[in-house]
Amino acid sequence: MIIPHRWVPFLKLKKNFGDKLIVEPGVRLQYYASLPVARLEPRLAMKYNATQNVRFKASAGMYSQNIISSKSDRDIVNFFTGFLTAPDFEIEKPDGTVANNNIQKATHVVAGIEVDIRDFEFTLEPWYKYFGQLIGINRYKLVPADPDFSIETGRAYGLDFTMKYAKARHYFWGVYSYGYVDRNDGRQTYPTPFDRRHNVNILASYTAGKKWDWEFSARFNYGSAFPFTQTQAFVEKVDFSNGISTNYLTQNGNLDILYSDKINGGRLAPYHRLDLSMKKKFFISTESVIEASASISNTYNRQNIFYIDRIRNTRTYQLPIFPSLGLSWSF
Repeated sequence: MIIPHRWVPFLKLKKNFGDKLIVEPGVRLQYYASLPVARLEPRLAMKYNATQNVRFKASAGMYSQNIISSKSDRDIVNFFTGFLTAPDFEIEKPDGTVANNNIQKATHVVAGIEVDIRDFEFTLEPWYKYFGQLIGINRYKLVPADPDFSIETGRAYGLDFTMKYAKARHYFWGVYSYGYVDRNDGRQTYPTPFDRRHNVNILASYTAGKKWDWEFSARFNYGSAFPFTQTQAFVEKVDFSNGISTNYLTQNGNLDILYSDKINGGRLAPYHRLDLSMKKKFFISTESVIEASASISNTYNRQNIFYIDRIRNTRTYQLPIFPSLGLSWSF
């Protein structure tokens, strides 16, 4: 297939070795015409059915992309991420040498085990990702001659545990994730803005009524604190655009922020929220159904952070307790 400025021919095979083992090798040839860079990326996935109730799986591969994030780690909270194409000029590595190309590279390894016990299904998946080349803004730029971008490396690793239960009118689904995400810019290793140690998602529902036309559900989410770069001080920033003619004795400078030298050394408050919902179905005919719903988001009115103004030291929170009603008609 052809994507603007990128060619992605790929080959994927699948081989079954009896009823026990499934192997899926593959390879992709990524060509970024705008840089230009060609990269061969092998992939491998496999699954082994040890018994009827126990399964093992694993996958690994090399990945790349030519877009970089525009998210600034100078924002205390930043839920919005824009993307830019990678620069097409030379960028230096932390050791001072010039990178061979400007694509971002990663190697992923994922393993897992699935176990079925009666009506329960359990999944455990450890994972590891190594980012051999990441492009970021040069935080240490002092003069115009210094480069705007720099090369970093990174790691992401952890495990996911999933439990699912489904029987008759009852359904339960829960996920717990434990992970680390950090980067190294050549001077320090620091957590990224989306590094979250613990994350829990739980969904429980019950279907009632003779026609199974009532549904009651609850969803809970907990996430441990995200990191942010702390404020060290506020300083006056004098405009020296006039060079030696600048009158710094009488000039009123602008308020500027002096950030901590430790990137993302602080942590915000954890996030948690409970949502409740109820649905009722009205069967008009075999092909026509009206569904009425009522829900309450953030049931106990948790004040989760949305934005913090560093200078004014004010906070804006996400949605408070939020009830809603809905009506849909399927035909």
